Amino acid sequence: MAKPKRENDLGRDPIGPLLLRLAVPTVTAQLVNALYNIVDRMYIGHIEKVGDLALTGLGVCFPVIMFVSAISALVGMGGASRAVVRMGEGKKEQASAILGNCTLLLTLLSILVTIFFLVFQEPLLYLFGATEETITYAMDYLTIYLAGTIFVELSLGLNYFITSQGFSTTAMATVLIGAVINIVLDPVFIFGFGMGVQGAALATILAQAVSAVWVVCFLTGKRTQLKIQKRYLRLDWKLLAPVLALGVSPFIMQSTESLVNIAFNSSLRGFGGNPAVGAMTICSSVMQVFSMLFQGLAQGAQPIIGYNYGACNLDRVKKAFRLLFTCAVVFSTATWAVIELFPGFFVSLFNDQPALVEIATWTLRVYVGCMFMMGIQFSCQQTFVALGEAKVSLFLALLRKIILLIPLIFILPHFFENKVLAVFLAEPVADFLAAATTGSIFLWRFPRILRRRSQGEGPVKQGA
Repeated sequence: MAKPKRENDLGRDPIGPLLLRLAVPTVTAQLVNALYNIVDRMYIGHIEKVGDLALTGLGVCFPVIMFVSAISALVGMGGASRAVVRMGEGKKEQASAILGNCTLLLTLLSILVTIFFLVFQEPLLYLFGATEETITYAMDYLTIYLAGTIFVELSLGLNYFITSQGFSTTAMATVLIGAVINIVLDPVFIFGFGMGVQGAALATILAQAVSAVWVVCFLTGKRTQLKIQKRYLRLDWKLLAPVLALGVSPFIMQSTESLVNIAFNSSLRGFGGNPAVGAMTICSSVMQVFSMLFQGLAQGAQPIIGYNYGACNLDRVKKAFRLLFTCAVVFSTATWAVIELFPGFFVSLFNDQPALVEIATWTLRVYVGCMFMMGIQFSCQQTFVALGEAKVSLFLALLRKIILLIPLIFILPHFFENKVLAVFLAEPVADFLAAATTGSIFLWRFPRILRRRSQGEGPVKQGA
């Protein structure tokens, strides 16, 4: 029986064209994925008379939305990174077992997350920065969004397993299908049916439901090498422990956005009120789009690095990283320059209220001040994930947001007369320090990791 054909041969295709074929779909997929929430904010911000308050209300839901996405990264990215190394070693049954375990775990976690946030959403939203003026909008959106948590987890989490096999175009289609549906339904539900923020949430979860069906159908079909099989739909903690250890780094990178958002909103609510919180919503939305582009580029390189690391093709690992690093740095520098030159354009996409536009324009320039360093951060950190370096990945994920950014949000206002400026300044300071640290650690550890692997002592050999 002929083997299913992959779009890309991770072990033999030339690195440059291979990375291009993998990165273009993953970057596109990440960009379109960001549009799920970004498009909601664009439409909501232009609702007549109450657009600014509705946008601010949606902004305080951001921690929950990011936490839901982070769960998919914990299980999906950790599992896919582990599975692709197993495929490189020729252990396809173990890779399939990882997929089955991750599928069940994603389903169970989505149920637990939905119940928890539905029960505690009101006090949590106040904690995240909601006020009496914005709480209604926040709850209207979040209640409906949470009903579709399982679709979000399956579509995002299992899509990593499609990308890891080299089916980059199929993985991109997962996101494109959902995004097109979301973009079409948003104006219909928000304005046509007069549902406001509830319509935006409904459009989002319907789109994610279609994406989830698409992913599951592919992973149970004929083309995929890794199949969702009934015999592997169980929880084997010996198998899942290393998966979760590897996935905890991207999980922390995404879930800590929740803590960062809480810190920003609570601080800004005291110093600048609703306009400052609204400006933060716009700034974080712009940053989210471009961060996901950097992440998509890194994800395009991850299967190449992980597969060849498992197969001990270390020259290909080094070539793939060098190309990833160069592209990421050029990309991050270019996006930083565009935002710094034209901040008003990006702000106008979300709202046209003069007071909000004024504060958001100058705060956006401050907020992205060191975005050019993010190419270093993402390329090095995601390469550690691809190599199975769970501990260092975890430390670097904690460094930028937990160790640096959150303390700076509360420390810097003590040293500046303009408190709002000081809060927004925390982001570029943390970006610079984290990227410099990550790059330095990578320069030291990367050659040693490859040397250990060449001697048969790499982390791939540990565990089942």
